[in-house]
Amino acid sequence: MKTSLKLRDYSRYEWRKGELAAAVLISAAVTVFLALFFYRSMIAVLPLSAIGILCFYSIRRKKIQRTKEELTVQFRECILSVSTSLRAGYAVENAFRECCQDMTLLYGEEALICGELDYIRRGLDINIVLEELLADLAERSGCPEIREFVQIFILAKRNGGSMPDIIRGSAAMIGQKIELRQEIAVMLSGKQMEQNIMKGMPFGILVYISLANHGYFDVLYHNWQGAALMTGCLGVYLLAYGMGERIMDQIRLEMG
Repeated sequence: MKTSLKLRDYSRYEWRKGELAAAVLISAAVTVFLALFFYRSMIAVLPLSAIGILCFYSIRRKKIQRTKEELTVQFRECILSVSTSLRAGYAVENAFRECCQDMTLLYGEEALICGELDYIRRGLDINIVLEELLADLAERSGCPEIREFVQIFILAKRNGGSMPDIIRGSAAMIGQKIELRQEIAVMLSGKQMEQNIMKGMPFGILVYISLANHGYFDVLYHNWQGAALMTGCLGVYLLAYGMGERIMDQIRLEMG
């Protein structure tokens, strides 16, 4: 039986008030800065708008990732609350119903998990089975920890077993993965700072030379030879930037 409830797709970011405008302004500012720095011409904004678009999508991708991490943390607290209710004698469906109150007190009514628990409650009210609702959440969230929990939950409910112990064990597993990611973030914070310094260093050096020797780089602007050279420099910088981001993402993936 399919639900007709409007559910959130976590592969897309739902912009909050002011966030979309801020992301667009940042992307536009990056485009204008590169146009003025490398070409000293606003006309260059047009071809460089592709970089601005990539910057916008990068901002959105990072916000999507943070949203998924936030949902994972809240989901762990949710299933801990469900486990406590099960030990108190609640049926598993009622435990998920009652959990919403605890999550509202812990995170507030606007929290991601509160919206998902409300969807679950409404789904149960129209006789959608809990396993289907949780499986739908796991699919929409794209969070591996939630997906693993749902798989364990469905197997345990079909084959029997101590549901409170299974849920508490799953919560412990999710907690360990969250703590591991936090430790990795702390370990990589120094490298991330070094990377950010390296990203800005070329601009800092060139600005310093320009201020110390006024007109030193004028020969590179407003002629096709200089434009070609600066385009090559921009390409090398973007390549190095992309490689740096890819290496950091790969390190996080391997360590996680």
